[in-house]
Amino acid sequence: MILKAHTVGPLAVRAYVVGCPESREALVVDPAGSEEMLAREITDLGLRLRWIVNTHGHPDHTCGNLRMKELTGAPVLMHPDDDRLFRTPEAAAMFRAWGFEPAPPADDHIEDGQVLRLGTLSFEVLHTPGHSPGSICLYGEGYVLTGDTLFVGAMGRTDLPGGSYATLMHSLQTRVLTLPEETVVLPGHDYGPQPTSTVGREKRTNPFLREGL
Repeated sequence: MILKAHTVGPLAVRAYVVGCPESREALVVDPAGSEEMLAREITDLGLRLRWIVNTHGHPDHTCGNLRMKELTGAPVLMHPDDDRLFRTPEAAAMFRAWGFEPAPPADDHIEDGQVLRLGTLSFEVLHTPGHSPGSICLYGEGYVLTGDTLFVGAMGRTDLPGGSYATLMHSLQTRVLTLPEETVVLPGHDYGPQPTSTVGREKRTNPFLREGL
């Protein structure tokens, strides 16, 4: 598997390029800045971008959708709960208050249990609401891309529209912490002592999770 991680955008989002070395198909997760660099890297690696995937609809993670789509022609995928919520006038006002223009609607929706296939690679969509209603993780090939659901040593905030602490804890306990302990966690921000972790390490050491175990 080809995997490239970059910190991009004004709020330091972790964007990931994932590619299949056989089919040369790729997806990019949360390209929220430096879109020209990401598109150039995809081209330099000899990859063809099949999808732009958003882990959730907050503006720091979706602000690069339009430009990435213009550069590559790839469609934007998002869970429908966030696609609907963050296209309301209230959400647009919040985006602008944060310094972002509202992102355009997603081109297609992804649902819990759906599998995204890139050649010989496959990634399952895990619906993990709590940080936002439509937050998702992508699980496959020994990795879980968690967006703002789970960080290294922390978890996503729940005080934004549609957030819920109880819902997020349930998502973590039933959808993420049940994955194999050796699964590598690739979070949506580098907020911890290191940029990646494992499910097992987070179960043992993450202070936000231990109270719920």
